[in-house]
Amino acid sequence: MKNGIRLVAVMFAVSCWISTVFAEQAQEKKPYHAWWNEGFGRMPRNNPSAKKLPLIQVKGNKFVDAEGKTVLFRGLSISDPDKIEHQGHWNKEHFEKVKETGAMIVRIPVHPVAWRERTPQEYLKLLDQAVEWCTELGMYIIIDWHTIGNLKMELFQDPMYDTTHHETYQFWRTIAAHFNGNNTVAFYELFNEPTLYRGQLGSMAWSEWKKINEDIIHLIRAYDKETIPLVAGLDWAYDLTPLHDDPINVDGIGYVTHPYSNKRSQPWPPKWDEDFGFAAGQYPVFATEFGFGLRAGETVGEDHYGNQIIKYLESKGISWCAWVYDPEWGPRMLESWDTYKLTGAGEFFKQAMQGKIGK
Repeated sequence: MKNGIRLVAVMFAVSCWISTVFAEQAQEKKPYHAWWNEGFGRMPRNNPSAKKLPLIQVKGNKFVDAEGKTVLFRGLSISDPDKIEHQGHWNKEHFEKVKETGAMIVRIPVHPVAWRERTPQEYLKLLDQAVEWCTELGMYIIIDWHTIGNLKMELFQDPMYDTTHHETYQFWRTIAAHFNGNNTVAFYELFNEPTLYRGQLGSMAWSEWKKINEDIIHLIRAYDKETIPLVAGLDWAYDLTPLHDDPINVDGIGYVTHPYSNKRSQPWPPKWDEDFGFAAGQYPVFATEFGFGLRAGETVGEDHYGNQIIKYLESKGISWCAWVYDPEWGPRMLESWDTYKLTGAGEFFKQAMQGKIGK
């Protein structure tokens, strides 16, 4: 009997303790989320150097500066700022090394997974630093939403590229509002590489891809009417043949091609004419990504893809960015982070950016 009384007493005490704990937790209220004070920021970042570089515009089939002079951009893509920062190399010196190659423009790929995980607010801090450093060094910027796949069906090549319509639209809303009025950010590359991957990523007609891009451009221009949108062709941003009959119904834009050597068999130039080169006669075209690797002891001869593509692009007045200024992603332009030594391909593109190839 006594044991039973003791048990009841213990249970009562435990019950009282639990009640007290829950009461205390209930009193520890979290700060109230004043959601009505939140809104989408519509003011561009105040940057006294925003107009330091001349504004780039579209005139006919050319990119031109404030004086109307044609600008043919030669540059390179760095790797994702989130990757570079995590690896300890996100600093002005990194961009000074880029400048030493002769680059006029830096393409900055923003992967959806990095944008989400770092959070847009924190990622913008990296982009602000890049813009500050590039402005000081006299280099323009392409901001590239670096995803690969079918945005219509939201099917993508790898998890790092996964995104949604909402996230993509919100990304460009955020970027356009933030960099509105900043001449250093000359281009917005709306979507890195649209592809159906031989049907494994579903279906999407050019007319559907065209509508998605027109929607994004109209959204961007509600915030930023100056930065030039770049629209990619299908087939991993290679094929611009739909422009013969159905171009994007918006003025003041450029078109993107990624003319890697494996897209067509040799001889390349006649096929490049068919697939994207023809478009440069009517619209500004930008080869924002291509590259190659070299085996040990291999050199770039006159008939090598590297020489042929640079000569072809320059002859057509097509601006270009080489991929990629990183020692791990391929095709690599860097041997290592420690030395910043260029690979054979990196040395080739350095010569090309300095105008020593393609003449």
